[in-house]
Amino acid sequence: MGDVHELALAMPHVTVDCGSGDNPVYQVGGKSFVFFRNPRPDAIDPTTGGRYTDVIVFWVPSEADKQALTQDEASPFFTTAHFNGHPSVLLRAARVGELTHTELAEVVQDAWLSRASARRPAAWLNEHPPT
Repeated sequence: MGDVHELALAMPHVTVDCGSGDNPVYQVGGKSFVFFRNPRPDAIDPTTGGRYTDVIVFWVPSEADKQALTQDEASPFFTTAHFNGHPSVLLRAARVGELTHTELAEVVQDAWLSRASARRPAAWLNEHPPT
């Protein structure tokens, strides 16, 4: 979990707001790009029926990116009907460890890039060219 916070804060022009339940909401230019959800009825444990208490929302650049992250059943990323048509994916904090630091960094960076103004991503990408 510390990596999510560290990576989100490492992006330029980031502010942190407290969402409901004092959950952090990472923003760029007043737009959220990573946030932590309160337990909701759309994200439940299929075994116990209890609401997940550790869901993180990451914005994605496109529906294609969303599908790429959620199509494989083995992927820790998922979505719910509540997020149909919304450019984001969900990840339980309990499954963050299934990602490498590099994979997690890419998801956070893509989230930031998808929400920042046009000028900010261009400047950031100029300093951090894709490999």
